[in-house]
Amino acid sequence: MGDTAAGLLTIGVLVLLLAATHAPLGAYLANVFTTDRHWRVERRAYRIVGVNPDQEQPWTVYAASVGAFSVVSFLLLFLVILAQAWLPLSHGESMHVDTALNTAVSFVTNTNWQSYAGEAGTSVFVQAVGLTVQNFASAAVGIAVVAALIRAIARHESRYIGNFWVDLTRVVVRILLPIAAVAAVVLILGGVIQNLAAPTDVTGVTGAAQSIPGGLVASQEAIKELGTNGGGFFNANSAHPFENPNAMTNVLEIFLLLVIPFALPRAYGIMVGDRRQGHAILAFMTVLWGASVALTTWAEVASGTMEGKETRFGIWSSTLFAASTTSTSTGAVNSLHESYSPLGGGVVLLNMMLGEISPGGTGSGLYGALVVAIIAVFIAGLMVGRTPEFLGKTIGRHEITLSALYTLTTPALVLVLGGLAIVLPVSQGALLASGPHGLTEMVYAFTSAANNNGSAFAGLSADQPFLNLTLALAMALGRFVPMVLVLALAGRLVAQKRRPATAGTMPTHTPLFVTLLVSVALVVTGLTYFPTLALGPLAEALS
Repeated sequence: MGDTAAGLLTIGVLVLLLAATHAPLGAYLANVFTTDRHWRVERRAYRIVGVNPDQEQPWTVYAASVGAFSVVSFLLLFLVILAQAWLPLSHGESMHVDTALNTAVSFVTNTNWQSYAGEAGTSVFVQAVGLTVQNFASAAVGIAVVAALIRAIARHESRYIGNFWVDLTRVVVRILLPIAAVAAVVLILGGVIQNLAAPTDVTGVTGAAQSIPGGLVASQEAIKELGTNGGGFFNANSAHPFENPNAMTNVLEIFLLLVIPFALPRAYGIMVGDRRQGHAILAFMTVLWGASVALTTWAEVASGTMEGKETRFGIWSSTLFAASTTSTSTGAVNSLHESYSPLGGGVVLLNMMLGEISPGGTGSGLYGALVVAIIAVFIAGLMVGRTPEFLGKTIGRHEITLSALYTLTTPALVLVLGGLAIVLPVSQGALLASGPHGLTEMVYAFTSAANNNGSAFAGLSADQPFLNLTLALAMALGRFVPMVLVLALAGRLVAQKRRPATAGTMPTHTPLFVTLLVSVALVVTGLTYFPTLALGPLAEALS
């Protein structure tokens, strides 16, 4: 009973924190996306890179800017990782080329999948200058893209959806840096380490020698959660006491990974001039997240096992973290998902298969939810024989084609690449388990990669050339193909005239529409993935 009370209290505190920050942070985000004022430090940055901050871009130029920035980011990070043995604060070892490529793609795509062994695989310099910087940059890219889509919905008869370089700079300078700085200080006060001390050699209770590393952990931990990046300074991730020492820091980290995704619907409602629209998207996200937390906790409490879970946190705080990290595109973990019951592991896998829209990653969750809304409006229009409309915009053949391609991209990557990996001998040896659990291990890896989550079933030994390259491919295509489709959709929407609402216009802010959104998300995911789930976690649960 004590564990149940403590678990419910933890969830209650988390919900109160999210509720308290939803309106002010959402309003602040909307102001960042819409104000004409440029800060002095931002103007200096624009002059250095030769950008006119007052010149907006059509979707094609915006998408090209996203691509150019991401390619340059990848190349710089890839070179830094390869050269880490010759850079400061190094332990003298370099990664294999395929591992370095996988890692660079992972952090540029906001995935933070780690084929390397945390502090043993990367130097302090690479962690701070390479990986932490990309945690800011990749999160800002996702938020910039959703800001462009919201502008396209709000505007009409235009070609322009904003300026990527302005959006990117503002998100980093005005949102991520200040919040992450405050969060890092709070984490330090909670016991997370932040130093450049040399490793300390000690003798353990069994008499074995052990080297305890230091590092700039709190600063990386803050942005890894805030930017829904994931990964971790240490191989044990957020289960490591240097990253997540106690119950307070655990709640703070869960709060950080949820706070921006849950605040973005407020910004959306303000920017489109109807806050009820934001309330509907928020309700949609909350229903899915709440159901995930409840089902995962029920499955693990019913199993009664602490295997793979930290005694510092117990079952309730472990499952709350697991459900939240897979409902966003974070992938940080404070427990071992491999050791969850078949149903518990199946739920966290399903969270990613939904497209991480509950509430999803920074930016990617909201634009994924808006694509679901467009599909729901289209289906409802077909059912009643009316031209589908979404906030005064017609959803025609081009719009629904782009939305459908967005919905199909990730499942295609998961099922094709995951299917190849499960049958080819070159990757079969990487599986710890066989049968349904082995299938779940491999499918989980490619679902995590293609959805830019980054968490893993630890039974898969993924650091081998074939898996490093195929997972990198899944991460890159799973990130940038949907982004291009979203920006193309924004280009279609922003050019349209606004259609006035009539008595036959379907309202998109009611409980009925929220129910339709949840139903569409579950049905589409079920039709796509049910055979895989049936052969994996469901078969294991029934065996």
